[in-house]
Amino acid sequence: MLSAAWAALAASGVSAQMPKLDDVMKGLGKLPAAGGAGATDDATASAGIKEALAVGTERAVQSLSRPDGYFGNAAVKILMPSSIQKVAEVARKAGYQQQVDEFILSMNRAAEAAAPLASRPFGDAIRAMTLDDVRGILGGGDTAATDYFRSKTQDKLYAAFKPIVSQKVDEVGATRAYKELVGRYESVPFMKSPSLDLDDYVTKKSLDGLFLVVGAEERKIRTDPVARSTELLKTVFGR
Repeated sequence: MLSAAWAALAASGVSAQMPKLDDVMKGLGKLPAAGGAGATDDATASAGIKEALAVGTERAVQSLSRPDGYFGNAAVKILMPSSIQKVAEVARKAGYQQQVDEFILSMNRAAEAAAPLASRPFGDAIRAMTLDDVRGILGGGDTAATDYFRSKTQDKLYAAFKPIVSQKVDEVGATRAYKELVGRYESVPFMKSPSLDLDDYVTKKSLDGLFLVVGAEERKIRTDPVARSTELLKTVFGR
């Protein structure tokens, strides 16, 4: 059932909203015609950092939006919330392993369905980066751009992402699976389940996974010549 639901979501056009490099890079500005070598180097570095984030975002979203993009990736798979681990343990012992597994799968399906919709805030944040931001990032660590990016966009992305996650959580059955799981737990005498904001939990874990993969892509661009897929990336990161 969950697989069919995910397929229906993909067919509805969610996957069509994945970020495209050409779209994200629009409006970044051309290199200055004058101003000396320093100005040109700054402009090239700026475009290169922004393109690296655009490329990393595109690759990350494509990866995570596939079936099992979250669920099949141990690094980003959304696991049982710690606050209801006891609920899951009791349910398993009572013979409801299938319900536990379905709940975990459905959370990941919601994340996979919502991931492409991060495209717009990602693109806006990339275009808004200043030259001073770029100068600081270029000399930073292997995920300096992603770390900066997250610090500047976390709240906006959360606000944009949560309503989408909430919708997808309902559509792929996470809410139903959670309620069924809790219902099984509460049917045991003297058991009361802890409260859980499921939408908040899945949203935060979805974004954690997204930034983790974007960071991995940035690291590859910085350290692996094969990952530099454009001439600009080769110029900036091949120095």
